[in-house]
Amino acid sequence: MNIYVANLGYAVLDNDLTNLFNTYGTVTSAKIITDKFSGHSKGFGFVEMADDAAAHNAISQLNGIMMDGRPLKISEAKPREERNNKNSLTKRW
Repeated sequence: MNIYVANLGYAVLDNDLTNLFNTYGTVTSAKIITDKFSGHSKGFGFVEMADDAAAHNAISQLNGIMMDGRPLKISEAKPREERNNKNSLTKRW
């Protein structure tokens, strides 16, 4: 199961997420999302856990805890929605 983790401090690393969630079960991946130009954290990330029951338990136990002075917002990740690019150029001739 994929888990969305928001309101992260900008110094939090992938390893920090892995360590936080490992308490609740096996973490198969943890990734902080970064800006593609600056490389700085965007303040959110994703954790993937092997067991859905462990993931649900982690979500309920960790949502709202303080990490680096910020309350984490943790929920089940939703599929990415396709964006309609309003700025795309189309030829109309």
